[in-house]
This record gives sequence, structure tokens and C-alpha cells, in this order.
Amino acid sequence: MLLFMVQCTDSKSPPQSSTPTTSAGTPAKQGAAYVQDDESEPTILHLAAQSDDHTILVDAVKAAGLENSLANQGPLMVFAPTNAAFEELPDGTMDDLLKQVNKDKLKFILQHHVTPGNYNVELLKKFQRLGQANNQNVMIEIKGDDVYVGNARIISSIPASNGIIHVVDKVILPPTE
Repeated sequence: MLLFMVQCTDSKSPPQSSTPTTSAGTPAKQGAAYVQDDESEPTILHLAAQSDDHTILVDAVKAAGLENSLANQGPLMVFAPTNAAFEELPDGTMDDLLKQVNKDKLKFILQHHVTPGNYNVELLKKFQRLGQANNQNVMIEIKGDDVYVGNARIISSIPASNGIIHVVDKVILPPTE
């Protein structure tokens, strides 16, 4: 059997965009970060978004356009600074980084908080350094029972469907050149 498909178009209609838009005409948010269901285990992004202690981090992730990276399959380890850690940065630093003109710089700093893998704190103690998503390394130190990643102490760890969140008490800044 031979089947023909014909597309009819109205020559007066404007061409359809391949990018979905909202009713206001702005691009719709797409990707794994925006999939919602009641059955799946929450991703790193979804857990961070639910935390009152990580609102600055989530705002920064959105400003850098990294939402889907933290919602994808992984496995990923995210060293997630608390709001208090971001507030320790010099005055105006976050306001400056959140500007569109600094998106690449913000993205680079945030990628310095992400490592491929899913290692708990005990396993992290076996490492001396980790390769980060921004192609730089971060040093691991053990001080008593505490594990430090790039001078930030791991306060707690939260498993996610696509990896693990290690909550840290400082923003891990990449080395300057």
C-alpha cells in the first residue's frame, strides 16, 4: 500500500517557529530541568530548588543557563554553597555575576562546583584532587573528620536521582591566572 501525506498551508499564515513559546511570546523553558512528575526521584536541580538554603545558588544556575545540566542523567557531584556562603563574598560580587554580560564568568565559576561521578564523603577521602566540569582541578583535604573541597567544608550530603549534592560552607572559586 502506498501512502501519501500532504501538508496544507495557508499562504497568509506566518511560518511556524520550531521553538515553543509561552502565551506571552517568550521562549518556553525546555529540557529535563522543566519536566515535572510525581513519581521520579528528584534530581540535583529539583532538590536544590526545594532548599531554602540554596536560593542564591539556584538563581545563579538559572542566570548561567545551567538548569538542564543539573537535571540530566549524570552521575554528578555538586558542591553546593549555602546562601550564607554566597553572602560571605565581597559586597556586590553576586549582583555583578548575575548580570547577563557576566554569564560566561558565572557559568565557569558554577562549573567549578561540579564533578562527574557520585562519591560519598568516605570515598572522597581517598582522593587528593578532583577534575571539575570547567576543566580545572580542585584539591581535597582531610582535617580531622571533615572533608574540604577547595577550602570549602562539606557540611552534609544529599543523594539525588542523578548524583549527589555535597553542601559546602564556602563558594569554591577557581584559581586566577
